Amino acid sequence: MDNQRITQLAQKIVDANITEIELEEFNHWYYSDDGESYQVNSHQSKDELALAIYRNVIQRAELQKKPVKVMKLWPRVAVAAAVLLAFMVGGYFYYDSKIQPTETGAYQNDIAPGKNGATLTLANGQKIYVSDEKVGKLAQESGVSISKTADGQIIYEIASSPRNDAVQYNTLSTTRGEQFQVRLPDGTLVFLNAESSLKYPTSFAKLDQRQVTLTGEGYFEVAKDKAHPFIVKTSAQEVEVLGTHFNVNAYINEPSIKTTLVEGSVRISPSKENAKDLILKPGQQATLNNNALTVKEIDVERAVAWKNSTFSFENEDIKSIMRNVARWYNVEVVYEGDLPAERFGGGVSRFENVSHVLRILEKTGAVHFRIEGRKIIVSK
Repeated sequence: MDNQRITQLAQKIVDANITEIELEEFNHWYYSDDGESYQVNSHQSKDELALAIYRNVIQRAELQKKPVKVMKLWPRVAVAAAVLLAFMVGGYFYYDSKIQPTETGAYQNDIAPGKNGATLTLANGQKIYVSDEKVGKLAQESGVSISKTADGQIIYEIASSPRNDAVQYNTLSTTRGEQFQVRLPDGTLVFLNAESSLKYPTSFAKLDQRQVTLTGEGYFEVAKDKAHPFIVKTSAQEVEVLGTHFNVNAYINEPSIKTTLVEGSVRISPSKENAKDLILKPGQQATLNNNALTVKEIDVERAVAWKNSTFSFENEDIKSIMRNVARWYNVEVVYEGDLPAERFGGGVSRFENVSHVLRILEKTGAVHFRIEGRKIIVSK
């Protein structure tokens, strides 16, 4: 990209009239090696350009005494002013004079992102590390053939009539730094996030309900079958559907369970006795906290961004962000001193090294990081 185009896009960000496509164009340049060659006037670097954009946008915010709208990508969001510099993506933000953008230094070592991988535990207890297996048949249980496809999925296909009536279960589990996909015997597709597990029958043929058990996070594209409801059971709730797309975040180290509906309809039933059920509509997210359900409208694309290889945050504190980082990069996170009070919003690819993610956050000036082996130290 030539200097004239770069300057034009930078001005569009300041003027708040940049389109999503143009912003992606700017992001691609900014995070590529080509960005190092940008020079204008007094040999201005790409980071100096970003600082200039930040200061101009902040000046506009102060003059107008109201949030500056960078673009209509993330409506209804109020995040830290540093989000523009931090993530270079759209949203609303408010100026906080306590935050100043900073230059970031190099890290002594780096950590690669997670990858596709999972362990399949069969009904007889045998464990198969799927990434080590070649494409083709993995096993056969009770008339069901289990295979690995060329694109890295596990699929279940009926090979013959089951020999007995006993229901057999498989469990697919990911560790930190892994994610995987499985197509269940009924055709339902499940995306499993890091540090998660899914327990399910090898066949739904003789069952009234298609019930699976989830820990961690999973995105479900449920095959339609009105006669056999699909139920996702977690530690504190059940989600019942007939055929729909939805996401369930039920990590034990998160303060609540979040269910996001992309399309269709689901019924959420807390496990606690006498708790009220809730019917969710597309574009809504239900939060279960202390056995109480609340619902709100959200940007569903952000809630399921992990499935599309993106970290996406909305008005989140640093601990919430770092829990996601820890799961995907398989790292320990340690906090030194007081934590930053600021909240962050934005998005970045999950397939960058961890230094890239940390550097973007660090540019806000609100937080700093050190990498020591597989440990990330966070300080204000």
